Amino acid sequence: MTAIKPYLIRAIRDWAVENGFTPHVVVDASASAVDVPTEFVKNGRILLNIHPRAVHDFDLQEEWLVFSARFGGQARALAIPVAAIRAIYARENSQGVAFPEDSGVGEDDQANSCAGTDDPSKKGPHLKIVK
Repeated sequence: MTAIKPYLIRAIRDWAVENGFTPHVVVDASASAVDVPTEFVKNGRILLNIHPRAVHDFDLQEEWLVFSARFGGQARALAIPVAAIRAIYARENSQGVAFPEDSGVGEDDQANSCAGTDDPSKKGPHLKIVK
């Protein structure tokens, strides 16, 4: 099963742009394989404007977000694992989605464990016999 996180990121970005807002992502810059300008990292995180006017070659796949943007007038290529994205929201009204910190469990495993948290063998039947 594919992870839901990239779909949520794409949906919030599209919604923000269509409504005239500026979509921003919060990235955990200390996560492995994150390639962002370190001089703009604060408290281990970086806030990035991902509006189409602010980025070029935007490519959001199941596991990676890749794009180029200008920082201090200098073009930079960024590569961000989707797992390192902590939130996406509209700058103007703060509406969006925050994602929980990864606990080392894969997103597919988390989705499966959340879907069936109760042990079905411990539950009684839901139906009653009516005569």
